[in-house]
Amino acid sequence: MIDLLVVGAGPAGLSAAIAAAEQGLKVKVLDEFPKVGGRLLGQLHQEPSGEWWNGIEMGEKLHQKARLEGVNIQCEVSVSDISRTDFGWSVYTSVGMIKAKNLLLATGASETAIPLPGWTLPGAISIGAAQVMGNVHRVKPGNSCVIIGANVLSIAIANELMLCGVKVKEIIIPETGPVAKDAGVPEKVMASLMRLTHLAPNAFLRQAGKFGKFVSPKVAAQFFPKNGIRVLGIPIRVKKAAIEIIGEGQATGVRTVAVTPDGKRIQGTEQVTEADFVCIAGGLAPMSELASIAGCSFKYVEELGGHIPLHSERMETAVPGLYVAGNITGVESAKVAMAQGKVAGLTVAFNTNGASKKTEMLVKCALDDVRKTRANALIEFQPGIVEARERIYVQFEQERIAVKQAITVS
Repeated sequence: MIDLLVVGAGPAGLSAAIAAAEQGLKVKVLDEFPKVGGRLLGQLHQEPSGEWWNGIEMGEKLHQKARLEGVNIQCEVSVSDISRTDFGWSVYTSVGMIKAKNLLLATGASETAIPLPGWTLPGAISIGAAQVMGNVHRVKPGNSCVIIGANVLSIAIANELMLCGVKVKEIIIPETGPVAKDAGVPEKVMASLMRLTHLAPNAFLRQAGKFGKFVSPKVAAQFFPKNGIRVLGIPIRVKKAAIEIIGEGQATGVRTVAVTPDGKRIQGTEQVTEADFVCIAGGLAPMSELASIAGCSFKYVEELGGHIPLHSERMETAVPGLYVAGNITGVESAKVAMAQGKVAGLTVAFNTNGASKKTEMLVKCALDDVRKTRANALIEFQPGIVEARERIYVQFEQERIAVKQAITVS
């Protein structure tokens, strides 16, 4: 029987597997994709230092290190069910049942869809799909595109599409509604963009961030240029909303309308922007279905992307032998996921091999690394991530104490 089964061969899962294997545990990793690396495979951007972050290369480094440590990695394997047993876990997969003493879920995050008329047309794809086509499969989705959704993810991937030779005609917002919510309200979008001003080559955004303490996002949205501003050469138009993806048989463009700072249509302003394909960028949400099957407690945390399994800073859940790491615990960068994975792998080793001062020190150092990595993150997907995580850790400890008290009373 293996000591640790990791579901997900992304940055968190591979880092956890390496850390656990280095402490002598027998580790196996499963992933449904043909290649290891998870979200790393699509990432390619330049850091402020001038160095390039190449996700494919980082994924391969982690892959090779895991193999050197004796980690057994199986790709193209799907997990359909898990159950707690006397010995640990039974995990039911597309290649049969696997037994493990401990289970780590590093399933990552999935994209949030924004349904609007025409979104099922061929050529209307998620922003993540465009990233995978270009960066992983080296297939250019088309010569020109429109991106619906102005957020951290869309701006980063828009730059990657440009590197693939795609002309990004514009980034616009979706029309506000029950699904799009704040993503369709210019003043809310401005609040998000103002957090990215340290990256902006555009004077308007830099000044918006500089005076952000004194100028509200609503005021910034009111004075946002009608024709938008250019970031990395890409027009961002937060006062222009998509109302329909047009085309017969395939997407050929987007019908848009001008909107007020609070997201209301301005009549008589409809336009059409033609494009070879259309990307929808609705953001990311933790993939926590397997944690739900395992019986985890959940909390909805907007700052972390949605419903997440309740867990400790050491990546433990309240279910014995079950751990989580990476974007399943809240949407952050790949670097944070890697640091979390190391914490999780060391924590499993600490709990499996027996508490030792050496391993405890390693865990503490790994925790410090998570905090430093988070503090130095180039971008935040949502504001208040640090505070939100502290609340989760406190809630986890409160629940653990309550369970112990209940057992004592019974």
